Amino acid sequence: MALVKPMTNFGNVTTPKFGNTRSSSSGKWSTMIRMSSSSSTKKGKGAPKKAIKETLLAPRFYTTDFDEMETLFNTEINNNLNQAEFEALLQEFKTDYNQTHFVRNKEFKEAADNLQGPLRQIFVEFLERSCTAEFSGFLLYKELGRRLKKTNPVVAEIFSLMSRDEARHAGFLNKGLSDFNLALDLGFLTKARKYTFFKPKFIFYATYLSEKIGYWRYITIYRHLKANPEYQCYPIFKYFENWCQDENRHGDFFSALMKAQPQFLNDWKAKLWCRFFCLSVYVTMYLNDCQRTAFYEGIGLNTKEFDMHVIIETNRTTARIFPAVLDVENPEFKRKLDRMVEINQKLIAVGESDDIPLVKNLKRIPIVAALASELLAAYLMPPIESGSVDFAEFEPQVVY
Repeated sequence: MALVKPMTNFGNVTTPKFGNTRSSSSGKWSTMIRMSSSSSTKKGKGAPKKAIKETLLAPRFYTTDFDEMETLFNTEINNNLNQAEFEALLQEFKTDYNQTHFVRNKEFKEAADNLQGPLRQIFVEFLERSCTAEFSGFLLYKELGRRLKKTNPVVAEIFSLMSRDEARHAGFLNKGLSDFNLALDLGFLTKARKYTFFKPKFIFYATYLSEKIGYWRYITIYRHLKANPEYQCYPIFKYFENWCQDENRHGDFFSALMKAQPQFLNDWKAKLWCRFFCLSVYVTMYLNDCQRTAFYEGIGLNTKEFDMHVIIETNRTTARIFPAVLDVENPEFKRKLDRMVEINQKLIAVGESDDIPLVKNLKRIPIVAALASELLAAYLMPPIESGSVDFAEFEPQVVY
């Protein structure tokens, strides 16, 4: 693969040394997610319901144009479909490397009982948000597997196996919530959440980025805690090494899907959309995490250093397939992210104020305008011309 602007060290990545940070903030704009509170005296359906707050930057549930998806993966219509590549991927998913990986032990409950005060609530929020994100993927992949079964059985089966992975992850995280005497009501979540509609090509861009950024988040946390075991305060992180390979395989599959749809990668519109989704994913993560610095401090990480490491590595990986990516290693990019954090904190402060709704909305106008200005400036930074649909043939491999 030839890059207009070379990028170095795609492989042999070492874990950075992260320090602690003192700053902390939290967001209070919220909708409600229903939780069941479990106890030794109440069972199942008799348990009272408790609401957990969720910020506006929370994981979303997605739906798409399934008829267009069927057309895209119809072997009689699309001559770019490389069925041999998809067959190789299918065998990789059928192997199910993590079939017996997600087995809990008594460490979980003991660790949860030892987590007290603000850190306990932070871990509950981490588990709830992570479970919601994984369950969102399960619902989308399950429906794609069902809808594509007649059109392209191989691709459909891969989607079904990916939904298996996501369901396993969500279930494991939900069991983690039980250590804190809570459980996410996934049935209620399925019906109550609003679904965001994305065209198929946008699903490809967004989901590829989501899976790859998930890989880099998990493996970075795992490596950090392996090197600094004194911060290993909850055992779920010990599972991240194998867990992140599910995310990596899912990302590889979406890479193959995009290669089979070159119209999504080979023109100027594709370059603009790819940059847009990179910016959306990176900014969302950065703003989210900077509202939750206490969580990262609790496991010995500097939030901003961690996020920049994840963004840079995800961007390098993404450059292998996206026709253009952001120049995230330009120091100005991080300066813009930090300014967005400051602006977002002002936005949160307005939301938490005692002003009447009309006054709040008026105060938000210049702040939202400032945030939009920073986003546009970041988007318009000179990009890096990158990936190609002619990139090397698919070879399943471990990234780290």
